[in-house]
Amino acid sequence: MSYESVSGLRAEQQGPVLCLTLDRANRRNAVNDTMLDAMVGHLAAAGTDESVRVIRIDAEGPDFCAGSDLIANNARSERKPRVGSTQRRLPNKANRLIPLLLETQVPVVAVVRGWAAGLGFHVAMASDFCIAAEDARFWEPFMARGFTPDSGAAWLLPRLVGMVRARRLLMLGEELSGTTAAEWDIIHGAHPDIELDAAAEELVDRLAAAPTVALGLTKWLLQSGNGLDLDRHLQNEAMALELSSRSEDFKEGLAAFRDKRDAEFQGR
Repeated sequence: MSYESVSGLRAEQQGPVLCLTLDRANRRNAVNDTMLDAMVGHLAAAGTDESVRVIRIDAEGPDFCAGSDLIANNARSERKPRVGSTQRRLPNKANRLIPLLLETQVPVVAVVRGWAAGLGFHVAMASDFCIAAEDARFWEPFMARGFTPDSGAAWLLPRLVGMVRARRLLMLGEELSGTTAAEWDIIHGAHPDIELDAAAEELVDRLAAAPTVALGLTKWLLQSGNGLDLDRHLQNEAMALELSSRSEDFKEGLAAFRDKRDAEFQGR
């Protein structure tokens, strides 16, 4: 087991599971630059760490994440940066986090209680699986604050729920409960709060026991297929099949099939 803590984020590896916990409950886990840098660093490292088979993201306190820390980033006492600074800054901050969640070949599970707003909502959407309490609240705050969506919101939402519902969330600022988010297929499932931790543990354990190479390549196929024609996608499928069929887990899967038993995958 390894453990690391920076201001606002705890990282702990428990066996094959890397647990990232937002730990700034006094600010409803609003994400500042220090937290962003730490999350990006851990996700990038986990993508090449063979000991990590699942990433779990959760939060301390009653809320998952209230989004970016607007107060810290817009302090009245500070001289305002010149026009264009946001466009230059974001590629190295929040705009690195969402692509990493989507592209890392490690399954990511987000566990949401309370509010998931703005960037918090987008982290949940960009995770491979998100499960939430039935009374969790998902919200895009941009119109209420007078600025435009960030961190991939207008890219993620239409792909998950279609343009009509994306407009309702981004342009009208409608809130969703965990139950409704599950009904809209934005998240994997919603559970009574008392059952959420057990459901999260069951899902994480299931992914940790899966054939890691095949799982990661399947995630890559799903993500990369969005922008490809069928011929190119089939080429990617052939390459992924070549790689996964050379894994030790593939050999174990065949042996288990022959022996009529459950496979015991080692993630290699």
